[in-house]
Amino acid sequence: MTGTGGTAAGTLVLAGTPIGDIADAPPRLAAELAGADVIAAEDTRRLRRLTQGLDVQPTGRVVSYFEGNESARTPELVEALVGGARVLLVTDAGMPSVSDPGYRLVAAAVEKDIRVTAVPGPSAVLTALALSGLPVDRFCFEGFLPRKAGERLSRLREVEGERRTLVFFEAPHRLDDTLAAMAEVFGAERRAAVCRELTKTYEEVKRGSVGELAAWAAEGVRGEITVVVEGAPEKTEVLDAGELVRRVRVREEAGERRKEAIAAVAADAGVPKREVFDAVVAAKNAERAAP
Repeated sequence: MTGTGGTAAGTLVLAGTPIGDIADAPPRLAAELAGADVIAAEDTRRLRRLTQGLDVQPTGRVVSYFEGNESARTPELVEALVGGARVLLVTDAGMPSVSDPGYRLVAAAVEKDIRVTAVPGPSAVLTALALSGLPVDRFCFEGFLPRKAGERLSRLREVEGERRTLVFFEAPHRLDDTLAAMAEVFGAERRAAVCRELTKTYEEVKRGSVGELAAWAAEGVRGEITVVVEGAPEKTEVLDAGELVRRVRVREEAGERRKEAIAAVAADAGVPKREVFDAVVAAKNAERAAP
């Protein structure tokens, strides 16, 4: 069992950095930047802009620490920590290791019983969650979804029945495809919010159903994106397969297309669309097999 660390002389400091407005930088950040023996930065150019904006002159050694060299550079930083250095880890925005480099270094430091502490700072996850207008008492963070369409759908199906509010990061050029996939898996009526350019000049929070947001995003969206999606509704009644099929047929007879009918029945019943789809297919196969 490990605690907060202590046998080694060094300290690893995870520092939150502004996600947009530099005025949001925590007061301790400037002091840590000025006093660290080593600063490991995701992008040294952005670090330079940050220190200039805070009017800070680092005295320690600056090294890059990003996804491409994280594995190779971690042992070097651990060696510095073991030797007694105070190592400051900063990423481009937000808290290190949250969808950013940092986890490997923290794990390696903990393994060596090196003290790890943090300078709390802005978080796109919590900021978007608070602004979304969706329930915040329970939530889960899913980070970036896979880029490939099939893998993205599979990941969404894994959380289709998740009752907690869901938070995702997404690249602007993939937002429309992601929202369309969410509409397909979660149902077009599931409530959501797209938070864009948080704390920046052109900050925007777009709220609506997943279907509405998918149509909006199809026109093109720019900036840093965080997507917040309402959790799955609580099941109010337990319906057997036969009743699910009956409800789909009623909607079809009223003029709805089967895909939309299945989505609507699933949303009303609080069950995954796949469950309703499978029931409809099974019923159709049974009718074909009947003499």
